[in-house]
Amino acid sequence: MIDPSLRLPAEWEPQSAVLIAWPHADTDWAERLAEVETTYVALAAAVTCFQPLIIVVADNELRIRVQSLLTGEGVDLSQIRLVEQPYDDTWLRDSGPITLKSADGTFQLTDFRFTGWGGKFGAEQDDALIAGLVSDGVFGKAAHKRIDWALEGGGIESDGVGTVLTTWRCLVQRHPDQSREEMSRILSDSLHARRVLWLDYGYLEGDDTDAHIDTLARFAPGDRIVYQACDDASDPHHDELKRMGEELAALRTPDGRPYQLYPLPWARPILDEGRRLAASYANYLIVNGAVLVPAYGDVVDDEAARIIGEAHPDREIVQVPCRPLIWQNGSLHCITMQLPAGIV
Repeated sequence: MIDPSLRLPAEWEPQSAVLIAWPHADTDWAERLAEVETTYVALAAAVTCFQPLIIVVADNELRIRVQSLLTGEGVDLSQIRLVEQPYDDTWLRDSGPITLKSADGTFQLTDFRFTGWGGKFGAEQDDALIAGLVSDGVFGKAAHKRIDWALEGGGIESDGVGTVLTTWRCLVQRHPDQSREEMSRILSDSLHARRVLWLDYGYLEGDDTDAHIDTLARFAPGDRIVYQACDDASDPHHDELKRMGEELAALRTPDGRPYQLYPLPWARPILDEGRRLAASYANYLIVNGAVLVPAYGDVVDDEAARIIGEAHPDREIVQVPCRPLIWQNGSLHCITMQLPAGIV
């Protein structure tokens, strides 16, 4: 039974803050820590121009380092709250809370089981992160609901009015013994969704999330969908992403109309010691009054930003250098989690 008093807001709705965790020497970023910190500083500077930022740090030593880095770049520390909690890694899109909002302005922090993307990586501390932040009072009086079912925030998209978009490739990896109908029911019940839309095609080489939707296709206001396309017929992604585009074209809004589609340009292959990295422009972050867009140092960076701006009119477009992030197979949206207005 769907509770009509709760819903999963769209990302473009008003926000209280963005939540991130800072990389440090005991995370997988250790090898290139200074390089990736430049992206985190740029992200902090961009977010705090529009709203508060909550930064999870592992200990007081890291707290002092973060404050020093941000002060050195002129970031407004009055917009930042630092919270100490242990964590394995920094992909808070997947280990952070999926927040449901009720009509009376109360909130539910939906805490799904985080398995390190199907057991690929250790995740015990990340799986306990939400409970730790709740105990620290970060989310005020919001209810905390633990759900013993594996799901990452990057694996779902919400239009804010009851539609959830996801990928079969990801969820069948997490739950190989469950049918699509069973998983649709669990998603509908836990996220209070009216319907679940599935994509069977779409992937990015170098992505170890098993095709998270936030690397592929994103809802935008006004029944729009922004998606990562590939116009290079010689690229191994071409046929798969073309089929995904056809799937998106076949989807219908709740009232039966096709979505307005915004295909994003394709960055040239970015390699790291022969390994292809997943450079998706769909992995952008919406904040109050702006969209923060990943930039990879590619000739199509500006065109991607322009198209995302068309899909999100009346918002400022801010490019954030994200090439260091894709070394660890994620990008801008993957390291962030927005918190709806009123929760903090």
